[in-house]
Amino acid sequence: MTDALKIKRTSVEKIVITEDDAGQRIDNFLIRKFKDLPKSRIYRIIRRGEVRINSGRVKSSYKIKVKDQLRIPPVTIKPTTGIPNAKYSQSILNSILFEDKDLLVINKPNGIAVHGGSGINFGVIEMMRAARPDLHNLSLAHRIDRETSGCLVMTKKRSMLRLLHERFRSGLIVKNYLALIQGNWQFSKKFIDASLLVHHRQNGERHVRVDETGKTSKTKVKLVTQYKDFALIQCQPVTGRTHQIRVHLNHIGHSIIGDERYGVKDHKLSTKKKRPRRLFLHAQSISFDDASNNERLFVAPTPPEFDSFQEI
Repeated sequence: MTDALKIKRTSVEKIVITEDDAGQRIDNFLIRKFKDLPKSRIYRIIRRGEVRINSGRVKSSYKIKVKDQLRIPPVTIKPTTGIPNAKYSQSILNSILFEDKDLLVINKPNGIAVHGGSGINFGVIEMMRAARPDLHNLSLAHRIDRETSGCLVMTKKRSMLRLLHERFRSGLIVKNYLALIQGNWQFSKKFIDASLLVHHRQNGERHVRVDETGKTSKTKVKLVTQYKDFALIQCQPVTGRTHQIRVHLNHIGHSIIGDERYGVKDHKLSTKKKRPRRLFLHAQSISFDDASNNERLFVAPTPPEFDSFQEI
């Protein structure tokens, strides 16, 4: 397929905002609607007044309301992500842990990004949309690192997405991770409180470091099992910063095994040639109360690599 065939030119679109879409900022609404349109283009058409609400100009921070009449100008879209083939689509269907009318929860394999972009052809969300075209409003409720496996929650309705985002902002969602770390863990439990600062390297890659000028970041850690040269621990991030668990553990001298970005190579462990190559960090569980105040708890089985590593 040539680039010309990939380019799509939309027509003027008029939308009446429903209750399911109300309450979100107009910029976020458009970013979700036009996933392959650069954000800079979206902010430009808002700033120039090409996007109209009830025939008037609005700022990007405007929160759309029920029955608002939205006019979207024609835009040219050149997809930045590819289309997953049938093999990838089937693999993501096999990872589903739970599904109902509001939620879809999967056990994300390690090595797969949650979404495409920045040189990645496609991610979990594109794979699931390709496999399940009936899920028109499927959205990521949160994100986990490409290298991390485990629980990933997606929503089918805008109302559920808003609810979970509010739960995250209020600190009412509990996530637990399992990690295999280097060294002898000297604590039963430990609370890591170290501010984190994100900066970008020359190649555009995000890198995080402990820095008192950064954002407050807190992680609860407890020992599960101590082995000879490494330990299995459970981590509960109180805040949700980029690469938080990885940077916090490396900061206190117990980097995660297989962490090629932040970890320190351990020569004792590297001599074990049969060791699976992956980041040994797994999103074990996630829990929260739904709109009816019923607790939802989802658990992703521990990857077999964790057990095989311990047997080596």
